[in-house]
Amino acid sequence: MAKPKQSKSKKHLGDVGTPEVTNRKARHKFHIIETLECGIALMGTEVKSVREGKISLGEGYARVDDKTGELWLFNIHIGEYDPAKGNVNKHDPHRKRKLLAHRREIRKLEMATLAKGATIVPLKLYFKNGYAKLLIGVGIGKRKADVREDSKKRDARRDIERAMTRKRI
Repeated sequence: MAKPKQSKSKKHLGDVGTPEVTNRKARHKFHIIETLECGIALMGTEVKSVREGKISLGEGYARVDDKTGELWLFNIHIGEYDPAKGNVNKHDPHRKRKLLAHRREIRKLEMATLAKGATIVPLKLYFKNGYAKLLIGVGIGKRKADVREDSKKRDARRDIERAMTRKRI
């Protein structure tokens, strides 16, 4: 009997060991209306730094360039890759980075951000099949009362779960 064919290279299956960086502040500060997974154009030393987990998404935001119609990511800090400190090809930690998405998706995001208080925020950065992907979302800023209400709901849910898990005699 013939052997079944092996699947293609198992090199990038699941990307085990690569970090998944989330922006927890975004869900706290914004009501996320719509999300989109897009690619991100990174330099070689940036990819290595991201794989080491030297990245901060907390203060980042994305904006559509009016002239070119391209989507750019601002205010993201990707730390320097230590072995490349003296190298000429090292990257600037705070440079703007291009996001890779289809033109119709970019236009859809642009139309969604026309509402007052709406912005595009990065939610999660991860690797998929060896490529860096960024999950972005259109968010509308929460008011102080909304944040308080969410924390009350979260606390109540925790209390209920805690009460349900207690052993009964």
